[in-house]
Amino acid sequence: MSKYLIVGGVILISVGLLWPYLNKIGLFNLPGDIMIKKEGYTIHFPIVTCIVISMTISFIFWIIRNFR
Repeated sequence: MSKYLIVGGVILISVGLLWPYLNKIGLFNLPGDIMIKKEGYTIHFPIVTCIVISMTISFIFWIIRNFR
């Protein structure tokens, strides 16, 4: 259990350090993400970004599970 907590912490730290670079390459501005800009507010639904992140995490867990 502690092994998973350590790995989770390392992943969170890595994402936190890479966050500025992820914004620069446009990860959170993919085609298919819905953005509604009106006067006074903006609504952003990152649908495609969530799908890409989910597929990446699923692939990582699949690799970990199959190569134990």
